[in-house]
Amino acid sequence: MPIPGADSGGLGATARRIAERASSVVRLEIELAKAELVGKVKAFALGIGLALAAVVLLLFGIGFGLAAFAAGLETTLPTWASLLVVTGTLLLAAGALGAAAAASFKRGTPPVPEQAIEEARRTTDLLRSNGR
Repeated sequence: MPIPGADSGGLGATARRIAERASSVVRLEIELAKAELVGKVKAFALGIGLALAAVVLLLFGIGFGLAAFAAGLETTLPTWASLLVVTGTLLLAAGALGAAAAASFKRGTPPVPEQAIEEARRTTDLLRSNGR
């Protein structure tokens, strides 16, 4: 008894249609993934631009704050001395941050996932010993 609406092309034709539909579904999934990635990349780029603008404004704010600090010191010290105090403070802060950065780099190098490698080694040893 023939199935209504079915072609009589046989098994080969049916397999071909299934392959074409599967290929079509895969192409649609790829297009969806591309569209999603494009949207995410645009949002990420906008976030980077806004963050850069915030950093620039922050740097200007810090500069004006330091100028105000130097102007405040100028009420009790000569101009050159107040600027020297602000400069010395900045250099000390930069040195402390540089030392902290160097220590952090030392802890982070070499960038090898040592714990993951050790766990993989243990798993391999366990599998080789067949759980004994």
